[in-house]
Amino acid sequence: MNATISVTQAEELREKNPSTQFLDVREPEEVALGRISNAQHIPLNSIPENIDRISKEGILIVYCHHGMRSQKAVEYLQAKGFKNCLNLSGGIHAWSTDIDPSIPCY
Repeated sequence: MNATISVTQAEELREKNPSTQFLDVREPEEVALGRISNAQHIPLNSIPENIDRISKEGILIVYCHHGMRSQKAVEYLQAKGFKNCLNLSGGIHAWSTDIDPSIPCY
């Protein structure tokens, strides 16, 4: 299942439903450049050993730089029983461009 959400839709969802969760699967040095506020950070390659830190409750929006790693994360999480996870189309780059220009593009 290819479940994606645009940055505009994600921001609207977060405004309507503050319990919407964001999961950042980028590497620590990328996160240091900027992140979506209140996002949980677990690098993609660390998800299997940290899966118990990710809530299955509510909507989970997963993101990376452009959306490739986060798509892999969403597919993995769906296979592990996460029903409401979505890939943020365009990743942090699109978020920076369209939602929060205070986050630098890289």
